[in-house]
Amino acid sequence: MTTPAAEAKAVVDSGPVVIVGGGFGGLSAALTLSQQRPRPPIVLIEPNERFVFLPLLYELLSRELQVWEVAPSYDSLLRRRGIAWIRDQVSTINTVERTVLTTAGDHVPYGHLILASGSEPEDFGIPGVREHALRFHNLKDVVILRERIQALKRQHQRSMVIVGAGAAGVELACKLADLVDGAASVHLIERGEEILPNARAFNREQAACALKRRGVVLHLKHAVRSVEANLVNLQDPSLQGDHSPSTSLAHDGLIWTAGTRPRRPELKPEPQCRGGRLLVNDILCSLGSPELLAIGDVAVRQTMDDAAAPWPHTAQAALQQGEAAARTVMALRAGSEPTPFQFRDLGEMLSLGVGEATITGMGLTLAGPLAFRLRRLIYLARLPDLSLGLRSAGAWALGG
Repeated sequence: MTTPAAEAKAVVDSGPVVIVGGGFGGLSAALTLSQQRPRPPIVLIEPNERFVFLPLLYELLSRELQVWEVAPSYDSLLRRRGIAWIRDQVSTINTVERTVLTTAGDHVPYGHLILASGSEPEDFGIPGVREHALRFHNLKDVVILRERIQALKRQHQRSMVIVGAGAAGVELACKLADLVDGAASVHLIERGEEILPNARAFNREQAACALKRRGVVLHLKHAVRSVEANLVNLQDPSLQGDHSPSTSLAHDGLIWTAGTRPRRPELKPEPQCRGGRLLVNDILCSLGSPELLAIGDVAVRQTMDDAAAPWPHTAQAALQQGEAAARTVMALRAGSEPTPFQFRDLGEMLSLGVGEATITGMGLTLAGPLAFRLRRLIYLARLPDLSLGLRSAGAWALGG
């Protein structure tokens, strides 16, 4: 019986390594490959001008950090690294012909492909979400939300609503409450029974205290039924049917953080998937297409009992998978046995407003201003370009 690794080693190594998506996983894979000797031809296909370090987007909103710190340009990150950057979107991947088709009509051949196209907001088909909800996922979203905050400060007795009390919703609620500074009420809606259901107990407790201190109004066990321009309609998620009791909450801006779904181009033929995510083996290769690797939000691991076991959809998991995918590709091109990917949990950090955070892991259990400083320094040290991270950390240290 042949193993997935043995099947993958039969793949012809001709053609470049093409990476689709320049987020944490894709950029990590590209930079790791660029350090290999001999270095294979590397092509990164990414439509955006800047890499966005998403965990620090909250500090960009509050102007505690600057754009150049949180969102360096791909040009600066890839310069002199031997990585060809195609600024375009991938529309189709043909795994039989081993070619990538971009929206501009370019056909790019590959020897191995690393799919790291990330995720996008999931509206679950709820009426009005797509038309009326704000997002918080990129630089444009930061600009829009800043403008909304300024408008709120000029008009008192207003309210902002955040849907989803996972990490993104809780971090945003704390930061937003500090920024509106009493000019508007902040509401956090969660269909579950508690905030941060997957977080460490200490971080969940600290987050609950931070929300309470800031006067954030929690609406637990409330599901969104529909969203209107200035109104969100809620109901008890345990009740079904169009005639179940509902309540309404007025808003002057609703931010949707309630879920994401994998964002990936069309694949021909369609690979084995679970919930829209590609099934991969322990060396991150797609089942049935060993020259195609998938990482981050578009991948899910198949276990020995044929179940689908997801890795965490976090920045640290994507960074580790990017490095592991690069090592797998190099092993396959050399005809050697790749090392199975093992996720290493390095801990959990949350921003809890201006100048506050909580950390659990890495030998630390800490909350408050010191945790905020350590969190920021740890993240800056993990920026894809080391010299950029050091410059940013130095600027922060000098600025106090």
